[in-house]
Amino acid sequence: MSVSMRLSRGGSKKRPYYKIVVSNSRAPRDGKYLEQVGTYNPLLAKDDENRVRLIEDRVRYWIGVGAQPTDRVARMLDKAGIKERAATNNPQKAEPGKKAKERAEERAEKAREAAEAAAAAAAAPAEEAAAEAPAEAAAEEQTEA
Repeated sequence: MSVSMRLSRGGSKKRPYYKIVVSNSRAPRDGKYLEQVGTYNPLLAKDDENRVRLIEDRVRYWIGVGAQPTDRVARMLDKAGIKERAATNNPQKAEPGKKAKERAEERAEKAREAAEAAAAAAAAPAEEAAAEAPAEAAAEEQTEA
């Protein structure tokens, strides 16, 4: 039997209250449990001492027996100094997905094309002005002569 230490939800609608319980990992979330080892009230302030209450000796016993805490409970145990939790590192968390990358590439390509078109449009009048300048100079020479 695999034993886990997890949160069991209680309280009314929009007013959650959790029991920290040790239960069979196959049991339903709010179902039968082996022992309640603490409580968690997310409605209290983060610095309130009653937000997370643990029975430390029972928690240590169940961890010693092999109970696996869930991620959220492991955070609580780490904060209480009962069990150290290794910090997770996901360097790809902030990286956009495939579709977002494709859209960004399309936007960059359109911007590049627009910049090239603007540069070509700016260069065209300069070329026309350069072409007109020799023609005007030739016309002036003819009038002087």
